[in-house]
Amino acid sequence: MNILHINQSDISGGAAIAGYRLHQGLLAQGIDSRLLVGRVETSSDRIASVPRKYRTEKQLLRITSRLGFNYLNHISSFDIPKHSFYKNADVLNFHNLHTGYFNYLAIPLLTENKPAVFTLHDMWSFTGHCAYSYDCDRWKIGCGKCPYPNTYPTIATDNTHLEWKLKNWVYSRSNLTIVTLSHWHTQQVQQSMLNRFPVHHIPNGIDTEAYQPLDTQQCRSLLGIPTSKKVLMFGAESLKDSRKGGDLLLKALQNLPASLKAETVLLTIGNAGEAISEAVGIATLNLGYVSSDRLKSIAYSAADLFIFPTRADNLPLVLQESMACGTPMVSFKIGGVCDLVRPHITGYLATPEDADDFCCGIVKLLEDESLRDRIRQNCRAIALEEYTLELQAKRYIQLYHHLQN
Repeated sequence: MNILHINQSDISGGAAIAGYRLHQGLLAQGIDSRLLVGRVETSSDRIASVPRKYRTEKQLLRITSRLGFNYLNHISSFDIPKHSFYKNADVLNFHNLHTGYFNYLAIPLLTENKPAVFTLHDMWSFTGHCAYSYDCDRWKIGCGKCPYPNTYPTIATDNTHLEWKLKNWVYSRSNLTIVTLSHWHTQQVQQSMLNRFPVHHIPNGIDTEAYQPLDTQQCRSLLGIPTSKKVLMFGAESLKDSRKGGDLLLKALQNLPASLKAETVLLTIGNAGEAISEAVGIATLNLGYVSSDRLKSIAYSAADLFIFPTRADNLPLVLQESMACGTPMVSFKIGGVCDLVRPHITGYLATPEDADDFCCGIVKLLEDESLRDRIRQNCRAIALEEYTLELQAKRYIQLYHHLQN
């Protein structure tokens, strides 16, 4: 059985990493899996970039972007059936289609003779433009009068009602099976234009060998962190992204008791961690961008808590990684986060937008070592039971076989 994944990239971005991990999981199960992506970062004969007509598409972009339509300039998507990867595929698996490499109007053509799974990594597939709609539910009734035109992907003109109708028209002519990652997302899809298709809930899997609990003291020694300190880990990219709640994180950290700040180290990954130490008055170790699974496992294992102040998310990979490493988590009660952060079982869920409650969760877990130890064991056990890469791959294989019969 030959599977072709169409995605934004092989490893650049959360949806790309999730798709690549599935690709690896399928290969491990003996399935012939290949990737056709917008941006190639690795070297493999199983990965190729989507052919592009850059000059023509750039000229078309001037028109489509002015009208408020994203991605309709990518006419090269209609040439994908000519690619050998497509010709040899038995089943297609779409992933993230909205980072500027793919035209969703091509979906009916691509699925005319081949069944396709559409793995949804956010809300974009059923909205008039946005990847996350926050408190807006106009996607249920056709969009228009968009309250968030500047949220990703931004639009210059509010034609969200027309884009919503275009997507609806596309799906009425397509052969798709939907995969959702979280229970929250499943409920959304059932209320959206995609409810015409079969919907399957299959969470992303994680390599629980690559991500596993390591000796905390050894990990801190490797990173140069005093073993007596309390360690809070987070992704520094959140500091400059409103959706990731950087402002809420700063407020929560600033509100920590002075005595706790003095004995705490902030451990950050990502490219925006330099400025936070002065803003919150806490010592910081910034690891920068980390691609190594091993180094990330060392960081998670060195941390007492992983804190994730997101405003909107589906099934965040960093929370799965933290869980697999046995690191308790603090986040907000939104979206698919609730599947992973389970109160007093795997962490603490704060009231959305409430930085004080988020701060309270941090303090509570840092000060209760016995609760934290119990949560560590729960995290690892749940990761092994519900989120292994092998389990995810087997669920997809079963679905692919069903679509072929």
